Amino acid sequence: MGSLILALRFLTVLPIPGREAQGPTALGRAAWWFPVVGLMLGALLAGAGRLIDALLPPLVGAALLVTGWKAATGAIHLDGLADCLDGLAGRDRERRLAIMRDSRIGVFGAVGLALFLLLSVTALAGLALSVRYRLLVLAPVIGRVAPTLAGAWLPPATPGQGLGAAFAASVSRWAGLAHVAGGVGLAAWLLGPWGVAIAATAWGAAMLWAGFAAVRLGGLTGDVLGAVVELAELGVLLGGAAAIQRGLI
Repeated sequence: MGSLILALRFLTVLPIPGREAQGPTALGRAAWWFPVVGLMLGALLAGAGRLIDALLPPLVGAALLVTGWKAATGAIHLDGLADCLDGLAGRDRERRLAIMRDSRIGVFGAVGLALFLLLSVTALAGLALSVRYRLLVLAPVIGRVAPTLAGAWLPPATPGQGLGAAFAASVSRWAGLAHVAGGVGLAAWLLGPWGVAIAATAWGAAMLWAGFAAVRLGGLTGDVLGAVVELAELGVLLGGAAAIQRGLI
């Protein structure tokens, strides 16, 4: 239970009682629980979405729901995305890593976050109600599988330094593969064959981003792992919107 408590505390702002797992390998071992935490978050979002949609217009409701979504996670993954967008524009590897360690947000990070949130809100607002709640359940699960894949298969940029390196060094390769199987099953149950395609596309986009960042930085960092969560979640929303537009789901 210590690993589950750690996963809940790391991925959400929920005040979870109990003693969490400790040690440098604790977060990597807790990765087995990441999709479970995503499923809990997705269920809460779907429930909140039903209430919000009964009271507010679609666009306002979507904006409020995305706000609650990011607040529930402490915006930890958004912070990683912003740091990546700032840092990857640096002229060399050392400068990129230095920029990402800086707690201040730059132009690339600020503009990127604004556009990212705009896409999230508008994609969610455009989803038919019959599909929206199922995608809200699916997206956090798919998002939290992504770092278990990237962390297990790509090297850290600074081995032995930072949370990202500790996670990458201790996460099991089997965790990501097992979670993919579970995520595919959930996607198929919620949305049928096109749900599987949406999940695969979201993971593919997230891994391409992780690979690009790893080339620019010489490996992964905690910020990159946070960014892949956000990009995979957005991929699910955009994939769902495209499938609805084409009449596939």
